[in-house]
Amino acid sequence: MSDVIVLDRLGRTFATDPPVPALVDVGLRVGRGDYVSIVGPSGSGKSTLLNILGLLDLPDTGRYCLEGVETTELDDTARTALRGSRIGFVFQSFHLLPHRDVVDNVMLGEVYTGGDRAGRRDRAIAALDRVGMGHRHSFRPPRLSGGERQRVAIARALVGDPALLLCDEPTGNLDSTNTTAILHLFDELRAGGTTLVVITHDASVSRRASRRIGITDGRLTELAA
Repeated sequence: MSDVIVLDRLGRTFATDPPVPALVDVGLRVGRGDYVSIVGPSGSGKSTLLNILGLLDLPDTGRYCLEGVETTELDDTARTALRGSRIGFVFQSFHLLPHRDVVDNVMLGEVYTGGDRAGRRDRAIAALDRVGMGHRHSFRPPRLSGGERQRVAIARALVGDPALLLCDEPTGNLDSTNTTAILHLFDELRAGGTTLVVITHDASVSRRASRRIGITDGRLTELAA
């Protein structure tokens, strides 16, 4: 299994007075097709780690390789291009356009990936079918349940065939029934070869992953599965 993510002695300190170390000597490897959860309380460093994994921020020290590319050596343009083409994001809030149908919302995911316009609608429909939303192509988000809207958001993240699906509290706005449905979907995606990293404060969500990583005071610890 090749590595999608390699973090080596990663550090990030915020220049407040006094300075606040948000990540300390972080090391992590995530293989292709792996399903990893990172769990920790508020203030533990989850958001800082998410921003670095998503190429939205840079570490102060250490290395972050994404599919073998040393991201800390890239300029802003190259880092933005890599983020758009190789990382799919799923957030707690769905960020769907209410006045556009679900196919249009998923098609918008390719605006950032640089995918060809030809076949864009067909790829969006295939992504919706993949997450079990093939029967809702013409629906607009206000007509969908929370779980269905999150499935559309996941389809949008998958449409560019990213190397990594990076999920930030993906069930935070869902009830228990819809949470269970999304976690089943993650199981199916992982079985199909998708690489997932789920960042959460919820231990029950964390336990669904094949690997569990705890974060406390900016330090990572491998937890029992």
